[in-house]
Amino acid sequence: MTSNPNNIYTTFDKIKDRNEKELYLKQHGKVIWFTGLSGSGKTTLASLLEKRLFELNYFCQILDGDNVRSGINKNLNFTDEDRLENIRRVAEVSKLFMNCGIILICAFISPTNEIRDLVRNIVGEDDFLEVFVNTPIEVCEQRDPKGLYKKARKGEIKNFTGVSSPFEMPDNPFIEIENTNPDMDETIRSMLTKILPEIRFDPYKFIK
Repeated sequence: MTSNPNNIYTTFDKIKDRNEKELYLKQHGKVIWFTGLSGSGKTTLASLLEKRLFELNYFCQILDGDNVRSGINKNLNFTDEDRLENIRRVAEVSKLFMNCGIILICAFISPTNEIRDLVRNIVGEDDFLEVFVNTPIEVCEQRDPKGLYKKARKGEIKNFTGVSSPFEMPDNPFIEIENTNPDMDETIRSMLTKILPEIRFDPYKFIK
């Protein structure tokens, strides 16, 4: 049964607004969205970025594909429709966190421009920082930490991105990384040079 929109009464106008919460946290909420093939290094980079931002006194939350699918989205499969719904829910949750001034670090394959544009439209163009982890599929298959490519090649996993389902390259990502550099610290430092100006807090903008 679907809800009747006439019976929904939001309270967004009655709660503290985003500016006040960003002032409290002394940071700007953003959604940093890692996209790329399975095994490209999205979750590893997202975790290292969170650690570094936390050391710099930024308050973050990671949303990762497997973690989300084990909880809020456990009822979804991997059909095109369910993939879209999976990301739609993640985007809506991300927006709620972001409007509290929190920095979201999301790691999802999100293989098509349609799916990523859905997130961009929900979150907002200015708040969506797309990070394309452009690791060659050969490298991803060599890593294959979960053995998924091997199963996909045998036909044991259907609709597997990069094997039996396409991955569309982002048109104009905020950051593009070819994650083959063994010096992960250098990769994170290069990311921070672009991310920090977006989340850095300017207290003077609140002084009237």
